[in-house]
Amino acid sequence: MARGVPLQSTQSVAPALLLEEPAPWPDDPFPLLERGSVDGIELIPWGSNYTFAARLNGADGSGCYAVYKPRRGEVPLRDFPNGTLYKREVAAYLLARCLGWDMVPPTVIRVDAPHGIGSLQLYVQPKVEPAAQFDRLRETHRCELQRMALFDLLTNNADRKGGHCLLDVRGRMWGIDHGLTFHHVPKLRTVIWDFCGEEIPRVLIDELADFRADQARVEQLCHTLRPLLAEHEIEALLQRWDRLLSMPCYPQLDPYRNVPWPPF
Repeated sequence: MARGVPLQSTQSVAPALLLEEPAPWPDDPFPLLERGSVDGIELIPWGSNYTFAARLNGADGSGCYAVYKPRRGEVPLRDFPNGTLYKREVAAYLLARCLGWDMVPPTVIRVDAPHGIGSLQLYVQPKVEPAAQFDRLRETHRCELQRMALFDLLTNNADRKGGHCLLDVRGRMWGIDHGLTFHHVPKLRTVIWDFCGEEIPRVLIDELADFRADQARVEQLCHTLRPLLAEHEIEALLQRWDRLLSMPCYPQLDPYRNVPWPPF
């Protein structure tokens, strides 16, 4: 636990995870994520880092739930720089948004949150039924998982667990928990092994190629990511991008190195 200081809940609010009705899903969540009052948070009691469910309220009566990951709640790691995981959560969202891949919930940095600076991500309420389990998603949401697997190759995701692929109550699939991404050394760990050795779908490669060929878009992306990632991490992202375009296949994975623990 960062600094050895335990983080405590403030107030008692029912976490969004426990709501029986669909959690609010604003058309534009950014005013709430960036400026909404944080009227209560409650610790989510799993995961290696401190993570909270937060209730955000707007002056106009609007509200939503968010997942709050404070910097001071990050457990130090040997291979990722201390205090950077919340930034990587935001960087993953911004990359997905720039690509037009609506697969990472809106995520921002919030300085004035109860436990200090950290990431706030719009809460995705998952379906709680067998059809939402990862093994079923592999059968029913193949295209979304192909895109997610490609996104993980781009971001060098070191922690794609089955529980990080969420089917929400509206029937959309999302990828969450991107704190262990964008390392400059290869660290891919994933449960999405279904496409090993297969060609990446042409539509996805075309989207990557069109973006990479547009220097203005590339420069804007780099400018967007610089406050969040080190320069050599951005350069490594572009190198991975170019390798995928030159060899548009999902790689064969190593069962000893490329599996997260625990996998779900």
